[in-house]
Amino acid sequence: MPELPDVEAYRRFLSEHAAGRRIDRVVVTDAGILRNASARTLDRALRGHRFGEPGRHGKWLIAVTTGPQVLLHFGMTGEFGWGDAANGRHDRVIFELDRGELRYRNMRKLGGLWLAHDDREAADLMGPLGPDALALDRRGFRTALAGRRGRIKAVLMNQAVIAGIGNLLADEILWQGRVHPARRLESLAPEELDRVHAKLRHVVRTAVERFDYVPRLRGWLSHVRAQPGARCPRCRTPLERTVIGGRTTWYCPSCQPAP
Repeated sequence: MPELPDVEAYRRFLSEHAAGRRIDRVVVTDAGILRNASARTLDRALRGHRFGEPGRHGKWLIAVTTGPQVLLHFGMTGEFGWGDAANGRHDRVIFELDRGELRYRNMRKLGGLWLAHDDREAADLMGPLGPDALALDRRGFRTALAGRRGRIKAVLMNQAVIAGIGNLLADEILWQGRVHPARRLESLAPEELDRVHAKLRHVVRTAVERFDYVPRLRGWLSHVRAQPGARCPRCRTPLERTVIGGRTTWYCPSCQPAP
């Protein structure tokens, strides 16, 4: 599933291509991607308005206009395209602008678009979200985790606790922080929590800055994660796999000793 770095890349794409441009028409080729509005309602609500500077919270992209907002979730296969598409079979919604066309593509349709008329409605549609991981300082991290219990990886992936961390980032953060993903949050010492937070900031910021290159970053777990015979980039111990919170989890049994 897309995580914070993916959605931040989409936000920057939207800002570069659409901010300030007028929406002349919205063409919906597959109404199944719309979650709370009909194709006609979406077109009538947005037509004539201009895109503003987009926002993002966790894995949600917030397409602001001079009228309503469009909330986008990308699922596993969502992405943006720009201009006339020679192969647009998976283009679900096309925003025809005064200059160019913004295309929301989604092959498996696991994401979607929501129409929100104001900030309050947008917040209700996105549901409870914790602070955004990209802007989370140490105090905010401690506050977000205060009173929480459970396995550290599951807590990190809980969007109501911290918004934006998914399966891949959680594995990378905990591997770099040398914390076993099954450790109970309440068992972590203050210095261990500080280390996890420091690695969270490093991993998220690096992933945003080098979005297309993260899986190729040598020395990162992500570079070898899930590959046959994968070994820890740090100590060369064979990686092990388990399931936490319903998600496949990779870790080094030497660098991240079991609780």
